[in-house]
Amino acid sequence: MNGDDSSKPAGAVPDEAVTGAARVLASRTIARMAELNALTTLQLDERRLIHRGESARAQADAFREIRTRLLARGGEHNFITLVTAVSPASGGSFVARNLAAAFAFDETKTALLIDCNPRDAAQHKALGTEASPGLIDYLDHPAMGMEPIIHRTGIPRLRLIPTGTARETGTEYFSSFRMRAALDSLRCRYPDRYLFLDGPAVKGAPDARILSDLADFVLLVAGYGRDTPSAIAQAAAAFAPERFAGVVFDELG
Repeated sequence: MNGDDSSKPAGAVPDEAVTGAARVLASRTIARMAELNALTTLQLDERRLIHRGESARAQADAFREIRTRLLARGGEHNFITLVTAVSPASGGSFVARNLAAAFAFDETKTALLIDCNPRDAAQHKALGTEASPGLIDYLDHPAMGMEPIIHRTGIPRLRLIPTGTARETGTEYFSSFRMRAALDSLRCRYPDRYLFLDGPAVKGAPDARILSDLADFVLLVAGYGRDTPSAIAQAAAAFAPERFAGVVFDELG
């Protein structure tokens, strides 16, 4: 196949024009995502969220470094990152929301954090949003649309989809066609939207491995002094090497 547009129908819009139009639309959307009730520095500190202030500089720089490495791997396209811990209480949710916040630092990008941990939903509490409607509600009733499940967080360009109405198990939801279609729609609608899945810990449930099939990258969180090297290696082996982006050691969780 040659490199010209001769195979396209007459009057077709060039790919570059389509891409450019999409980015203009994304820029306008980002501009509309200003927070009317943005969290103060004190509120961000209380919720253990990174910010540009001096009190969070070291933590913010650490998450910005992870952001830089993921962007280098992802290239020019937005992507979905699963953040999962080796074991419960090892800091996976803490890392997921702060990594999403680090992406939202960039005024040319937006971040969408999706709580995929129905047994231990934590993000709506940490971010001070409503617990529902959320992901499970949408997967049960897709006719409701996605707009009601996307919540403001008080952080510019960062939105949250909470878990939603609790169920006994979420595995069948994560492996469903609706879940895959929902993520595809959320990512493709805006080219500058980066998705972060806060998944359950690897130890004790298959959910993290199921979610990894829906993600471009997997970031494993190990509790510093909590998870042993053998446990970390065993958890890492559960994911496809081409998707595995590395291990983050968390001291605070």
